[in-house]
Amino acid sequence: MNDTPGWASPGSAPPDGPEPGASGPAGPADVPGPAQPADQPGTDPSGSGPQWSKEQPPPAQWSAPTSAPGQGQAPPPPPPGPGWGGGHPGGPAGPGGPGGYGGGYGGPGGNGAPGGWGTGWGGPPPAAKPGVIPLRPLGVGEILDGAVSTMRTYWRTVLGVSLTIAVVMQTIVVLVQGFAFSDLTSTNALDDPNASASEVTRAMSEAFLSTGVVYLVVLIGTVVATALLTAVTSRAVLGKPVTATEAWRDARPQVLKLFGLICLLILMAVALIGIPTVPGIVVAATGSQDAGIALAVLGGLAGSVVTLWLAIRFSLASPALMLEKQGIVKSMTRSAKLVRGSWWRIFGIQLLAQIIASILSSILVIPFAFIAGLFSGDGLSGLVDGSGDLGWTFLIISGIGSVIGRMIAFPITAGVTVLLYIDQRIRREALDLDLARAAGIQDQGTAAPGPTPGG
Repeated sequence: MNDTPGWASPGSAPPDGPEPGASGPAGPADVPGPAQPADQPGTDPSGSGPQWSKEQPPPAQWSAPTSAPGQGQAPPPPPPGPGWGGGHPGGPAGPGGPGGYGGGYGGPGGNGAPGGWGTGWGGPPPAAKPGVIPLRPLGVGEILDGAVSTMRTYWRTVLGVSLTIAVVMQTIVVLVQGFAFSDLTSTNALDDPNASASEVTRAMSEAFLSTGVVYLVVLIGTVVATALLTAVTSRAVLGKPVTATEAWRDARPQVLKLFGLICLLILMAVALIGIPTVPGIVVAATGSQDAGIALAVLGGLAGSVVTLWLAIRFSLASPALMLEKQGIVKSMTRSAKLVRGSWWRIFGIQLLAQIIASILSSILVIPFAFIAGLFSGDGLSGLVDGSGDLGWTFLIISGIGSVIGRMIAFPITAGVTVLLYIDQRIRREALDLDLARAAGIQDQGTAAPGPTPGG
């Protein structure tokens, strides 16, 4: 019951007295009626009686109510209408009621057709997903799932590129190891205190040469794989397939720059770790050996921390170089700008991707290495105690395992790096709008969303 003025709907009868135009005898105008509360509409606050205007609308414009409300009772308010204004907290259609706050934004009776902005406080519409990721800021699971989805959806191109590069890399590595490390006893001079200076020098030169060649081959293969898989992943985000030939055509102009970028980062890491150890080496050579070793270890640890910080800071330089067609220095600047304020997040995602790739690679490599040891000349015992040699059988079988491991690890690490770059640009530069236009989506809000990755 509400007798507050203003809540009665227009056209309703006054709470007391006959309705104008209604049938029945009308009392004399000069006879005072019963006293009415002062807060009733149409009464004088002094209590002298009704003060209705003498000029009333014609009877035809007024309709008698079907049931007269009770004494001092206003009729109930009209039923709530659809949309935002149909309800209010505590009203007839309060939160969660039909047409109220709970039914707005495109729910039943909400603003627009069903299937709009969801029911209740549903928020904005789902992001468009033309490819392997939704075009919005990504979570950790969505980034990892996007890398795996790229490999699963475009497996012909991704695995073809990774397998080709891994086979070429491992073939060169097997040949180098087969000719340089065929006899493990030649390197035992480094651990033999009775070895002559010529034997130690020869063993060191062979070790450095063969190791350097292996690292160079791995570096070149990693650069090429990263370049090609970056092109594949960037197309996969838009839902556009790409062949290995098209990926190479897109990546070829930037391959040399990418190689220079990675070499520069490696030289920076060597310098940052090596230079702080020089004072300790000098102290150990000229004075106290224990103090020198401790100083060198502390210097190396400090350099490693700085190297790790810079490695994450410049971890998005390779996709920036490949996708924005930037130079080496400009791509490093772009990476530093995108990583600023998100160092720990990018570090955690990159570390998680490396751990996953390493585990998957080890699961595939270790059984092949075990089988290769069984088929080697002296078995596993000869490899463990260093008395055997790395025969061609061992190198070939273990090389097959390395090829399979790299074929799986390359797409994961490269895909996560590219998706991290895209995610940071979406967060900072609204790249999702440009990606939606590039994918042919005119309105992200009305695009039909795909399944949520990582959900």
